[in-house]
Amino acid sequence: MNEYEIIIAGGGHAGVEAAIACAKMGAKTLLVTPMLSQIGAISCNPAIGGLGKGHLAKEVDALGGVMGQITDQSALSYRTLNASKGPAVQGSRVQIDMDRYTIVAKEFCLRTQNLTLTQDLVEELIVENGRIRGARTRLGIDYAARAVVLTTGTFLDAVVHIGETKLPMGRMGEMPAITLAKQLRSLGFETLRLKTGTCPRIAGESIDFSRVDRQPSETDTKPFSRRTDRANFRIDEVPCFITETNERTHELIRSNFHRAPLFTGQISGVGPRYCPSIEDKINRFADRASHQIFIEPQSREANEYYLNGLSTSLPIDVQTAMIRSMRGLENAVITRCGYAIEYDFVQPTELKHNFETKRIAGLFHAGQINGTTGYEEAAAQGLFAGVNAVLYSRGEEPFLLGREEAYLGVLIDDLVTKGTNEPYRMFTSRAEYRLSLREDNADLRMADHAHRYGLIARGEYEELCRKRAEIEAGLGWLKAGFLTNSGENLRLLAAIGEEKIVEKTALINIVSRPSFTAEKLAAIDSRFADLSGEATGQILIAAKYNHYLIKQDEQIERMKRQKSLVIPADIDYEKIAGLGAELVMKLGKFRPNTLFDAEKISGITPAALDILAIYIATNEKYRRR
Repeated sequence: MNEYEIIIAGGGHAGVEAAIACAKMGAKTLLVTPMLSQIGAISCNPAIGGLGKGHLAKEVDALGGVMGQITDQSALSYRTLNASKGPAVQGSRVQIDMDRYTIVAKEFCLRTQNLTLTQDLVEELIVENGRIRGARTRLGIDYAARAVVLTTGTFLDAVVHIGETKLPMGRMGEMPAITLAKQLRSLGFETLRLKTGTCPRIAGESIDFSRVDRQPSETDTKPFSRRTDRANFRIDEVPCFITETNERTHELIRSNFHRAPLFTGQISGVGPRYCPSIEDKINRFADRASHQIFIEPQSREANEYYLNGLSTSLPIDVQTAMIRSMRGLENAVITRCGYAIEYDFVQPTELKHNFETKRIAGLFHAGQINGTTGYEEAAAQGLFAGVNAVLYSRGEEPFLLGREEAYLGVLIDDLVTKGTNEPYRMFTSRAEYRLSLREDNADLRMADHAHRYGLIARGEYEELCRKRAEIEAGLGWLKAGFLTNSGENLRLLAAIGEEKIVEKTALINIVSRPSFTAEKLAAIDSRFADLSGEATGQILIAAKYNHYLIKQDEQIERMKRQKSLVIPADIDYEKIAGLGAELVMKLGKFRPNTLFDAEKISGITPAALDILAIYIATNEKYRRR
């Protein structure tokens, strides 16, 4: 039997990150994927990043993942979302060459030491006594392994829908994983159905660009990955364009609801709430006169465009008619039609916090098999599961992340403790501690983890340690320093364009002003002139958020203390007001020893933990103990 330490089943974004992370850690790794030409395929939206999703992608990059580097090597344009708002809720979004992205992803995999690629499909897990032993492929090859990571994407028992047509496919033109889906069900895993979709592509030469609106890239762009050479970074922009639906478009869609799989009962899976199909939009928002449609280039050659916002599974003749009803697209020619895809996922409450399944030791799940949607969510999960697969195979302690540490920690906790009944997507609003979980400090937050597991080079880690030391020193100067309202200091403030002070004021409070810049910082204290630009930027952000970060840090410490709180053995959960019947039943069944243990029970929310903590703290019976 062919022997490997780790097997990765599936070569999408989760599979790529999982495989490369395992190989970086020195594990002999096999990546099994149905089509090598589709590694890291951009199946839908031709962009990486966004609000929440960009934070995850930055954390992947900070942990030594390759998504950011591939993005920079295939970028067409860059944009910062929420640029007018604070850094905590800004998100980087990069328009990419969808074809180039896949080519670069494959090159990264092929160049990675300890990683072997094979074009095949994992059909069966080899399980003995509740423990993974390897995998069997469609070509009849058995591979032994200490751990297996399933990153099956939308392929488990998948069906493509286009109008009345149903095709057993994991993606248009690719075979589904039917046998593996059956085995997972037979092993007792709770599987449910989800639905997602993609938009039509049209020929670039069939678009009248004089009748659509141009959407240019930002001019002051910087690379997505910290490992991209910033000094020589240049990009030749390929613009996007905008049109919109109209009443004629809407009437065409409404008059064909009876042919839409979404409404005929042909599709039973739940679709993504935040990215509905165009027919769902017309049905749900009947009062809307139009919906924006973004015309985005498929590749740098711009001979094919993706109609973002027009996800659909309507029949091809209806797709053609509705596209041609829009401004600038009157003569559009469809090169690839839109379609919906329905597939199995495994309820993520089946997982431990390290993404190992509870039923089968050594089996890990990552990506859309966990009920998520989006490239960035998949990549983050893949890297995390890959690291933990190697740690499991070597008998080492798992890699765990808390909600206060990373957006990835939020995602993990949400999935494992709450599960999902719809495609899960990351938003900044999901993170309680988003003031400190920013894109701009992801490298600092993840540096120690990345170094501990050998995911980044030693030189890169040392550079991050120097940057961290500079930030700590600068903030120390600000927190210890004061300015009095002496004439000299008032003249200094006037010279740099800052309002005067009327009493002795802490430097941190002066620098927290929105108008304060790096140049003003150096004028206030010459020591700041010697710090790197990156460190100074972080100091300014920390100063502006200082008051709120102090409160957030107190909240985090309170949360940590709460988690260590011992739950009395004789507690009667039925007497606790505010706990629902389901939570009372689960807590009574598992009888957790601490709030930390309670948190790991499926369905236990942060609010429930607060109720428990308050009840224990205020109950006279327990206070006397």
